[in-house]
Amino acid sequence: MLEHFYKNCRILVFLCVILMSVFLQAQEQKNIQDIEKIYLHTDRSTYFMGEDLWYKAYNVRASNNLLFDNSNILYVELISADSKIIARNKTNLEMGLGHGDFQLQDSLGVKPGTYQLRAYTNWNRNFGEDFVFKKDIEIIDVFESHDKLKTLQKSTLETKAVKKEATTPNTLRVDFFPEGGSFLENVASVVGFKAVDSNGKPIEIKGEIYDSDNEFVIAFESVHDGMGKLQILPMEGKTYYAKIKSLFGEELDIKLPKILKKGYLLNFKTVKGRNIVSINTNQATLAQNPNPSLTLVCKAKGIQYLETTQTLTETTLSFELPKDKTPEGISQITLFDNNNKPQSERLIYIGKEHDLEVELETDKATYEPNEKAIINVSSKSKVGVPKSASFSLSVTDMNGVEDKDFGTNICSYFLMESDIRGEVHHPGYYFDVTNPKRLEHLDNLLLTQGWRDFVWKITPKANETINYKAEKGITISGRVKQLFADKPLVGNNLTLALMSKKNRNIFNTVTDSIGRFQFENLLFSGKTNMYLNTRDEKGKFRGEIVLDSIEESPIPVVLKKESIDVIPTKNLVTENVLKKFTAFGVKPENVLKEVVVTAPKKNSAVVLYGVPDYSYVPDEKAKEFISIYDVLDKVPGLLVIDTTVSIPGEGDKENASPLILIDGYPILEISQLLMVSPYEIEKIDVIRGGELAMLYILNSEVNGSAGAISIFTNRYKNLGKPNKNPLHSIKKEVEGFYTTRIFYSPDPEKPNPELDKIAAVRNTIYWNPYVHPDKTGNVTVNYYNTKVETKIKVALEGITGSGIPVVKNAFYTVKKQESLK
Repeated sequence: MLEHFYKNCRILVFLCVILMSVFLQAQEQKNIQDIEKIYLHTDRSTYFMGEDLWYKAYNVRASNNLLFDNSNILYVELISADSKIIARNKTNLEMGLGHGDFQLQDSLGVKPGTYQLRAYTNWNRNFGEDFVFKKDIEIIDVFESHDKLKTLQKSTLETKAVKKEATTPNTLRVDFFPEGGSFLENVASVVGFKAVDSNGKPIEIKGEIYDSDNEFVIAFESVHDGMGKLQILPMEGKTYYAKIKSLFGEELDIKLPKILKKGYLLNFKTVKGRNIVSINTNQATLAQNPNPSLTLVCKAKGIQYLETTQTLTETTLSFELPKDKTPEGISQITLFDNNNKPQSERLIYIGKEHDLEVELETDKATYEPNEKAIINVSSKSKVGVPKSASFSLSVTDMNGVEDKDFGTNICSYFLMESDIRGEVHHPGYYFDVTNPKRLEHLDNLLLTQGWRDFVWKITPKANETINYKAEKGITISGRVKQLFADKPLVGNNLTLALMSKKNRNIFNTVTDSIGRFQFENLLFSGKTNMYLNTRDEKGKFRGEIVLDSIEESPIPVVLKKESIDVIPTKNLVTENVLKKFTAFGVKPENVLKEVVVTAPKKNSAVVLYGVPDYSYVPDEKAKEFISIYDVLDKVPGLLVIDTTVSIPGEGDKENASPLILIDGYPILEISQLLMVSPYEIEKIDVIRGGELAMLYILNSEVNGSAGAISIFTNRYKNLGKPNKNPLHSIKKEVEGFYTTRIFYSPDPEKPNPELDKIAAVRNTIYWNPYVHPDKTGNVTVNYYNTKVETKIKVALEGITGSGIPVVKNAFYTVKKQESLK
């Protein structure tokens, strides 16, 4: 064992222990489930009605922050303050990356207020709420908020005045947290403290510690967000209390935690860049148990990476945590006695200096309105070697707010927030590299909030039977049973057809020994028509299909109702956006009232042609065909190739297609044909010539220039009665992956008057979810600024191929340049 002894003014023995440490990361990791962590980078956190919310998803392995190709479906939800899921996207993940958007429209059920953005995979659900990403966003109706804001401000001021007149005790809460978990007689202890108001918001305080003889011991005050630390030497036979005063004059007396007579404590501190852990005890403990054997275990994200057993011969033993073995982020260090009973515990944060230089630069510091901006991004080592990474880029109008944004970012989330339960106030503050006090203040956070609410105190484990599988695609499954009985039908053939405007796919499978079937890892997007039927070995329609739920129900939502505070920054943004919209003539036309459209009831099939050229009435055998294309193939005068139907000799253009009528009404998409089941068809007419198409307004997909096909069904025979589909088939519309829209950025060289008008005055200037450096480590993007004179924030977030989260910000100004004299 390699040991280094040196003296300190207060420490009798300082022992550096390295060799006895056993590093178990690789072995331990094999025994821990592959847990995912998700982070969403959004273009902003505050939105206005009628805008779009854009997001980029990063799914990493929780143990090392490497992009994790485990799940391919990410559920992203927009949840209102009353715990209702307003919108839900199935986002396609590829190699741990995905992107999407939400339209914040009144017509889609979105109202002004505070919303939660929630994201999780099906696999995440095995490990509980701690691994579900959550982020609060604010949606404001800028055109209605002005008067409401004044009313709210007046109401808030009146409420505060009433509260001031009738202040009740204990609206201020202060908690003390001895380092390591306890006070120990005659052992100097560090004590963390945290002060919050009645709403749980941080509040700054000052105070003094007194002993049980009312003797002054030490003064203290919070240094950031109501938190701080002090040092105290608890003396034998005494108790201690704190006299506290907030900056608002509220006073409070609090007893400090109970003092133990015997035990062991952990202490952690950074000395000249070295991470020092100390084990402390008192003489009473050593007298009762001489030379105790104590074991220190260090874990990060539930994975043990260090274990060392030491014999304590003095009241203090100290050693250094080796930097090369300690992972970045939060570590949990626990001290066990020789009976494997935990004696003391401490959370620490370990920062790392990486061989990485990510640069974010604009080609100018000031631009003219509507001028093209060029953004250069580079990802390289310190000596210029390219480093692979995936970034997302948001360019936004700051709308007059100059304060730093200390909200959640990818660094704060993956390195700290996701390991601590509850809300962390201004998490980005602790990862602002320009702040020299950030790590000291982060240690105060870990001494207080992190002490009670550490996610990894108990390693998350899935049940012995995994309830939720990692989804590689969409699964359609179920069982086939006998009619009017529950006996499974074994060996039945099933045909699944998925039809949309762009894609047409057919799959086949057979039921197993218990009558079950499964179509796994299906990849399709948007609203898709599904047709599923079952036949026996002789090809006859037989049995009843009992379909499983295509996706799990969402995780239950329970949001805490918080009091409304008038935030000056939010007020300023709202006022400035209103002024901007007013100045440039933006009207509230994008916030639409709900319109109910009532379609006329169809009473019978409409026929607008005379005698058809061909007519076909299917027999009973034809009603057992798998799809309508099998029926059409039997119709005289039609040519069916795969899913393409034509009338030979009709149409002289390459894209010519026949008009298709169902019960007298034209279809708008070819995929609508699949919604007609073979057993519904009563007759099919074929009409040559394009004259009939002139009576209808058609799209290009079914332009009717190559004759017409008129299909009659039996749907109107039972008009007004429930439509009873045969049990051997299922026809329904299913939702595939969300079809992500592309952020529209105006380009003067490719004008689009309608879209350009909407985008002329926008708050998100540019959004790009996939900014990937090339082989040289560089990437360039460009866009055009708006016509508004303002200050712009360029925010880059992402993660490198080695799992290093990155946040970079740049700023520039849009301003008209004065003419040169």
